[in-house]
Amino acid sequence: MRAFFVIGYCFKNVNSAISVSERKGEAKAVTTKNVKPSKEDIVVLTLELAAARGWRGVRLEDIAQEAGISMAALRGMFEDKGDILDALGRMIDRQVLENLGEMEPMESPRDRLFDLLMERYDALNEYRPGVIAVLESFKCDPKNALISLPHVCRSMSLMMEAAGLHTPECAGGALDAIRLAGISGVYMKGLWRWKEDESPDLAKLMASLDKDLGRAEQLANLFAL
Repeated sequence: MRAFFVIGYCFKNVNSAISVSERKGEAKAVTTKNVKPSKEDIVVLTLELAAARGWRGVRLEDIAQEAGISMAALRGMFEDKGDILDALGRMIDRQVLENLGEMEPMESPRDRLFDLLMERYDALNEYRPGVIAVLESFKCDPKNALISLPHVCRSMSLMMEAAGLHTPECAGGALDAIRLAGISGVYMKGLWRWKEDESPDLAKLMASLDKDLGRAEQLANLFAL
């Protein structure tokens, strides 16, 4: 099993009245008329706003203003804030797959899945304050947590395929559905542990994820999944 080392991030607390464009290390909003910010620019900017104001305190109008674009232009890129979170998930999907590359011949699906999930948590560290603000908002607004589940499941389905856990003869069937539900649950549980684990190497999260994947593997073997 691979060892994971992640660089700790140090984030400053800022007053919500301070413009995101004034903060160190943030994505700069594009304000010129000839250049429109990319979707990724908007995602990063939105998470910066969430870190400063809380997720529920961020409006589409705020995002458009900080990005230097009209509400109509923003609406042309994203339907709502949930759509922005979906875009973040796709960014993380791509980053994880690019960083890990192809599966090694002697690598087991379980170890590969461990690598993939840890790489996801590592990638999320880049946006840690904003992502934590989103997770905290789910405590008071479980509806939005449910709305976010479909993309989580799509991402986990992609991780399953990258780990070699899709069964060709049962693709899209009950077997894959059960596996997907289990892996999604393990990932979501790990996400809350990631939120609490501020250690440089995410050692507590690694240990917890290893244990949870081990239990899931035992259950899968028990029920011939």
